[in-house]
Amino acid sequence: MATPSHSANDSCPSCRSDNETHETDRDDWIRCDACRTWYHWRCAGDGDIAAVDKWFCTACREQDPTRTITLKPPARKSTRSKPVRDYANMHSGEASADAAKWAQMLEQRAFSGDDFPRMEGERITREWLESDPSALSDPIVIEKPSGLGMKMPGDELTIEGIAEMLGGDMPVEVIDVATQSNVPGWTLARWAQYYSLQPSARDKIRNVISLEISGTKLADQVLPPRLVRELDWVEKFWPSTKKGKGHVYPKVQLYCLMGVAGAWTDWHVDFAGSSVYYHILKGSKTFLFIRPTPANLSAYERWSGTEIQSHTWLGDLVDEVVRVDLVQGNTMMIPTGWIHAVYTPSDALVFGGNFLHSYNAATQFRVRDIEIATQVPKKFRFPLFSRLCWYAGEKYLRDLRAREEFPLRVLKSVEALSEFLVSEARAVERGPDAARREAKDQIPSDKVKDASALARELRWRVRLASGYGSEGEEGDSPGGTTASQKRKRGDHESGAWGQRAEPSFRHFAPKVWGRSEESREEDTRRVRISRPATGEDWADSWVESADESKTYDAEDAAEAEVTRARRVVIRVRRTSHGLERQRVERTVEHWQWPAIT
Repeated sequence: MATPSHSANDSCPSCRSDNETHETDRDDWIRCDACRTWYHWRCAGDGDIAAVDKWFCTACREQDPTRTITLKPPARKSTRSKPVRDYANMHSGEASADAAKWAQMLEQRAFSGDDFPRMEGERITREWLESDPSALSDPIVIEKPSGLGMKMPGDELTIEGIAEMLGGDMPVEVIDVATQSNVPGWTLARWAQYYSLQPSARDKIRNVISLEISGTKLADQVLPPRLVRELDWVEKFWPSTKKGKGHVYPKVQLYCLMGVAGAWTDWHVDFAGSSVYYHILKGSKTFLFIRPTPANLSAYERWSGTEIQSHTWLGDLVDEVVRVDLVQGNTMMIPTGWIHAVYTPSDALVFGGNFLHSYNAATQFRVRDIEIATQVPKKFRFPLFSRLCWYAGEKYLRDLRAREEFPLRVLKSVEALSEFLVSEARAVERGPDAARREAKDQIPSDKVKDASALARELRWRVRLASGYGSEGEEGDSPGGTTASQKRKRGDHESGAWGQRAEPSFRHFAPKVWGRSEESREEDTRRVRISRPATGEDWADSWVESADESKTYDAEDAAEAEVTRARRVVIRVRRTSHGLERQRVERTVEHWQWPAIT
């Protein structure tokens, strides 16, 4: 599998160690069909890359002598490229390069019904996200865009109009649906001409899914939903002085997708597990979803990282596949990490974008680990991911120092973020030379002066805010500092639980615990109870738990929805006199009554 669009600055396993400079600024790349590793063609190949059909690296050929490099047959007008995946006929053993196989596959297979929430745009708010523990955990369909705080072009927009606004000579990445591979040499003008043809006149089914339009005239007509802008890490944490024209920053917020009838995008998770907003301006789409459970993500990792991807339907390896059909005017929110494939029943024009957020960061980092494990080229990963995480960590540390309060879901995400930043700090401190340089280059010196101190202090503070202290880790700071060594403290160590005085330290080295166990519970119930009083002493009756065993008949009594999150951490350690056992419990309740009408 070859692609012409990687940067020459990326190295491959066969690159020379002296990092020689090349005259061209772009290189052809090829992927080994066995181990899925990408190589520069100039480093590992021989001859014309366009003629190669199946290609294996030297190591894989030596491991299995039956693996041989094959070439494509001479091109003819009626010949299509050999398909990489053929799920429609994998049981019968027949081969087909016909892109219509995807529609046949949808008809032949059984899928679970769609029970995802349908919501009005006005309800998609921060208040909803913070009051509903299940918010943004399942895909959401908004049938009409009103209330979303979103701006989209009018439905009179055409592909020819897009080409005129962006420039007809603008390069565009086009996918041959039958082979699921990129086709080089396309421009927007050529794409507009192809798109305008009648379906019967198109020689192949093609798709465009990666046209990012930030900074263009078309971008002026597109504004993501209000909630997306409020959550997006790039919007919240990337310095405004380092965004816009002339600056390098993660441009993933505004994509224009143009697919013709019959187009298919195979199973994938959006880079770094980022969430997605997706608005259908014209046409229709069919989504297939797989929930990002640990087992399903592991199955996806095995599937995408091995040869079985070419002949195995991912749906056969997971617990459930859910089908969702969308039509013109629909908007969808796809949460973190959901595995999905997309079919286009009719010519479609879609606008959407990706965003990282603080309500499920652990899954975002899990997907990034999968990308690394399956050797996804950097070109196809979230751009400047580590640098964005440092910006986010620096802001959360300032907020935690200022005693800002966060929902439990956000604290969990910030803890996952802190663990990632600590791992990046370790790479700078004692990683191999290449890893050290790469990790160091991603630290934004304009905001982060001491990365090691920032990462470890953030981890300590978020654990403290969550109701438990830091756990030690030997050799967790530069120079081999261990948890048994002293750490600097402020004048006052003691205080109410969770209210310690400000410590003064360079690298915080927490106490060592022999073992720690954690349990989490969350439940929602309804209780009929009086609302809080309006007087100055209203809080007195709520300091202790409300008596939920009674049914209150007062005039202001109403059925309240009570969401309770309980987290218990138990840990033990040896002391000079025996052992110490510590149990920390944190319970947070959210009470919500219906609005008074």
